[in-house]
Amino acid sequence: MKVLSIFGTRPEAIKMAPLVRALAAEPGIDSRVCITGQHQSMLQQVLDMFELKADYSLDVMRPDQTLNSLTAALYAAIDPILDEMKPDKVLVHGDTTSAMVAAMSAFHRRIPIGHVEAGLRTGDIRQPWPEEMNRRCIDLISDHLFAPTAESRRN
Repeated sequence: MKVLSIFGTRPEAIKMAPLVRALAAEPGIDSRVCITGQHQSMLQQVLDMFELKADYSLDVMRPDQTLNSLTAALYAAIDPILDEMKPDKVLVHGDTTSAMVAAMSAFHRRIPIGHVEAGLRTGDIRQPWPEEMNRRCIDLISDHLFAPTAESRRN
């Protein structure tokens, strides 16, 4: 089974690292990592700390980037990776725009999605912006919801 974990921030890397390491240790699982690069220098520190390497690194972050231009760049960058790897599952974490685009890219290809830290809610789709909308979209299309609390599981 091929599993692609996609993340880009330091907090995402910290939370995903144990899962990525566990998957890599499992016989029969080809576990790969794609980093989106929101916090490139801080992210690399975490990867080094957990002795992880990125198999794919997206170079899409630009100064003063709009959400729409970031979204378009992420779609364009993730698509060839999905073409090349042909993962059986895609794992994303949290509520970033890159997590939402990664999940949507997998969904468009009918690749099952796992959402780590699923079910978190503020009750207001616009607060925080755009994270609340991102997490709701990701939850809606995910096949596996890994919720951190009982309340999150109910959502």
